Amino acid sequence: MANTRQSTKRAKQARKRQTRNTLVKSSTRSALKTALEAISEKDLGKAKTAYLQAVKALSKAASKGAIPKGRAARKISRLTLLAKKALPEALKPAKAAK
Repeated sequence: MANTRQSTKRAKQARKRQTRNTLVKSSTRSALKTALEAISEKDLGKAKTAYLQAVKALSKAASKGAIPKGRAARKISRLTLLAKKALPEALKPAKAAK
């Protein structure tokens, strides 16, 4: 139980941050799961969009402080390696027109 106004406010802020971080982590896990499923199905279009959404979600979660930056980088790296192995043509950059 909070004894002072400051500790009451800090407890309220902590609950607010915890709720936000839980939502961010949950949506990140969902995006990652969707990407892994799409890659395992070898559906090129679906896998590419799911991969990009997962990378975006992980980067955003790391920048907001919901997950550590190193963890996000590791997950992105492993997802990229998996995607390149399963669908090599999916992550190739488009050729620039001259």
